[in-house]
Amino acid sequence: MNIHEFQAKEIFTRYGIPVPRGIVVATPAEAEAATKELGGQSVVKAQIHAGGRGKSGGVQLVHSPEEASEVAGRMLGSRLVTPQTGPQGAPVQKLLIEESVDIKKELYVALTIDRGHRGPALLVSTQGGMDIEEVAANDPQDIHTEPVDPLLGLMPFQTRRLVRHLGLDQAVAGDAAKVLTAIYRVFVENDCSLVEINPLIITGDDRVVALDAKINLDDDSLFRHADLMEYRDVSQEDELEAQAADLDIAYVNLDGDVGCLVNGAGLAMATLDVTTGAGAAPANFLDVGGGATPEKVANAVKIILSDSKVRRVLVNIFGGILRCDVAAEGIVLAYKETGSTVPLVVRMLGTNMVEGKALLSASGLPVVFTDTLTEAADAIKQLNV
Repeated sequence: MNIHEFQAKEIFTRYGIPVPRGIVVATPAEAEAATKELGGQSVVKAQIHAGGRGKSGGVQLVHSPEEASEVAGRMLGSRLVTPQTGPQGAPVQKLLIEESVDIKKELYVALTIDRGHRGPALLVSTQGGMDIEEVAANDPQDIHTEPVDPLLGLMPFQTRRLVRHLGLDQAVAGDAAKVLTAIYRVFVENDCSLVEINPLIITGDDRVVALDAKINLDDDSLFRHADLMEYRDVSQEDELEAQAADLDIAYVNLDGDVGCLVNGAGLAMATLDVTTGAGAAPANFLDVGGGATPEKVANAVKIILSDSKVRRVLVNIFGGILRCDVAAEGIVLAYKETGSTVPLVVRMLGTNMVEGKALLSASGLPVVFTDTLTEAADAIKQLNV
């Protein structure tokens, strides 16, 4: 789960990581009042679940309360398009009005999972304020990675090594080390998949401050963090993905026109690969799960059918914990409730396969049955409507 910058900074504050003074607003008048409170000038920052805001006009320095009101009026209610949002952009419903800070040095710090190390790793760079991808491409030697043993945690000698790599002098080295240690605590104690500060700044008066903040939370851990669930902003999520998440259905919206209903994540990935290989484009990844009921299958199919891109549906069910007749019952129920006539290609194998096919055959739905996944992909290709 992604959260907003101002929410990430609330978490940072609880762990003693310094952040600029900021006020969250939702109207131009509030932006004007906040800028007055912050001394007459501020930085207006659009709150969306995407990076690249600065390059897209989503972060602006204003020099008066009136200018803050004007900028806020343009941002609020708009859709901000950045390289991470896609062409549709993300809705701007809140702004963070933040005090301007005297910046002497900009650094990059992040903590994430290193698959090679199979554990957390801290990344630092002296080129803060830039996209880390650009740094990796142009100056890879300026990114230092420090693997962390999850049993031992982040050790003092590692923070000293990171501070030395950042070239920090004695005046700020101790505070920087404390921030790195606090970042690790944020990461572990909140089950994060990413904690990023870009930039972490050294101010003119030698303070270490997190000028930006990004936290991604592991969805599978949220049952342990009811307080963090309050940070969820459904308006920033894909509508169908949010609906599926609320129904405990693993769903990712894609760009194609072939709706895919599958049980099992591995089988779903194979289905997407074979579909793409046949020259068709999947409209989604969807794993309905092993213990799904007819109602849950129906809800999954209704999500697929509610996607206006979908022109054909591929069902690939391996009957085991989810019996084929249960899946078929759910499919028929969804089509009946929606009145859809989108054609189906169905491959069913396993428990109650015969009963499942019989249910679909008797339903009157536009179904084509296949025995193999390759045949299913070919049939989908022929249904190029």
